[in-house]
Amino acid sequence: MAGRAHIRGGFNWPGVLLLGVLAWSAAQGKLTDATAPGKPVPLQPLIDRTPPNGTLRLPPGRYAGPVVIDKPMVLDGQGKATIDAGGKGSVILLKTNGAEIRNLHLTHSGTSYNDIDAGIQVRGRYNVIQDNRIDDCLFGIDMQQSDNNIVRRNYIRSKPFPLGQRGDGIRLWYSFHNRIEDNVLDHVRDMVVWYSANNEIRRNRSSHSRYSLHFMYSRYNLVENNHYTHNAVGIFLMYSDSVVVRNNTIAHAVGPSGIGIGFKETSDLTIEGNRILYCASGMYLDVSPFQPGTTNRITGNTVAYNAIGMRFLNDWHGNLLHDNNFVDNLTQVAVTGGKTANHNEWRRNYWSDYAGFDRNRDGIGDTPYVLRAYADRLWQDEPYAQFFKGSPMLEVLDYLQRLAPFSPPRVLVTDAAPRMRPFHWKPARPRPKPQGEPTDALEILLRSLGREE
Repeated sequence: MAGRAHIRGGFNWPGVLLLGVLAWSAAQGKLTDATAPGKPVPLQPLIDRTPPNGTLRLPPGRYAGPVVIDKPMVLDGQGKATIDAGGKGSVILLKTNGAEIRNLHLTHSGTSYNDIDAGIQVRGRYNVIQDNRIDDCLFGIDMQQSDNNIVRRNYIRSKPFPLGQRGDGIRLWYSFHNRIEDNVLDHVRDMVVWYSANNEIRRNRSSHSRYSLHFMYSRYNLVENNHYTHNAVGIFLMYSDSVVVRNNTIAHAVGPSGIGIGFKETSDLTIEGNRILYCASGMYLDVSPFQPGTTNRITGNTVAYNAIGMRFLNDWHGNLLHDNNFVDNLTQVAVTGGKTANHNEWRRNYWSDYAGFDRNRDGIGDTPYVLRAYADRLWQDEPYAQFFKGSPMLEVLDYLQRLAPFSPPRVLVTDAAPRMRPFHWKPARPRPKPQGEPTDALEILLRSLGREE
């Protein structure tokens, strides 16, 4: 057969010799030649021959997956190595503790949703996955019952499928105390956090996806300094209590279901310092807070240039809305079903449409800000009237209703102390780090494994 050695009834001695050379190089922690043209170099034998806690550095080239890593080791692609799963299964199955996967290009996973074919499947603890590029993979990084891992600076893109048929960029399921930071998710389906707690999700970017971040039954997580644009939904929390959502930018969540930050039956939230811009609905609240005796604290957020600033699905209570900026939303607050949002506490918010004065110049308006529902709010109560939202017909009805009201307008919001100028939220200064002790999770992890950098 042209182009390759083919020996019938015997050993392919040149191939055996090449495998021996590669195996010896792997045992030394480095390879000398993996760039020969032709089929990808089988990678599993090289991984198998790497000793526990050893380092396998791949030279430039293409390597064949899927592979399984079942021992602590470092797999380093040095930025020029590709692992190709050949359209079958996950590129890497990581089922160990204390391994590191870095600087690799992972591509061409299988297409099974049941098997969650992914770039990397994580089934272990204290692993580090960083600086990888994952593309043409159904799911990106899937973590199941995996704790204390670090997922950092990875680029993830799903297969070129319609939005609902893509896999999730990062998926956590029953996973705790993980750090997900500085990753870029592009053209995936969602990032999902299911039944998981005490995870830190920081400085990630997501675009052209469905849910930038979706929580289900997950408590005590931190979401901070992320940038989510041009997705169907920014952040949505369902049945997920005690989550902190701080200093994130969410923009251009448009379409019929476009939401910046949404809550459903979710309690004890801290939502502060976020910027929610150009969305169909800036915030969406449905029976939140849900647990008796709890509150949701919504403070220092800028909700600007959205079709609806805040949308309440019902006249719920228990939300404390202090020191937020509501700037030039087409509708500042909407409440479905002829209800009111006045059961919540509104205080010291800035409203761009406030028409009062500040005679004593204390920065607070002399009269309350009151938002009333006139005839132009018919679309909030009648679903079919939403087609005419913002139309000249409703504008004329609104003018006539204000000029000669046939019934008293409904009060949606009352802010007794509106701000005259926007509030500038500043994050709290972090506490000083103890001297002489490692404070970075990666540093602690590497020290515990005896691999300090």
